[in-house]
Amino acid sequence: MPIAFSPPDLLAPAVLLVLVPAGRAGQLPTLAQLNDLQRRLGPAVRVLRLDDDAHASVVRSFAVAQLPACVLVREGIELWRQPGWPESDALVASLLAAARTE
Repeated sequence: MPIAFSPPDLLAPAVLLVLVPAGRAGQLPTLAQLNDLQRRLGPAVRVLRLDDDAHASVVRSFAVAQLPACVLVREGIELWRQPGWPESDALVASLLAAARTE
C-alpha cells in the first residue's frame, strides 16, 4: 500500500524572524515597532524577534552579514530576506507578496 503524503499547508502563516544584535538597548527594532509591523502584516505573517544573545545558534544559522536582519520563512523554507529593518510600505507589501507564494 503506497504512503500518501499531504501537501504543505498553504494557509500556514509565514514567520518573519527579526534577528537583532545582543545587548544593544535602544537599537531597532523597538517593541512598539515590532507591534506596528505585526499590525500592518496582519494574520498572514507572524513577527518573531530573536536576540543574538538568547538565540545565538539560530541567528548564526541564517548567516546574515549584519544585524538587525529580517528573514521570512514558512515551514522551514526561506521566502525572503533583507538586512536592516522593513520600515517602508513597499517593503511591507513585498513581505506580504512573499508570504503568499510558496
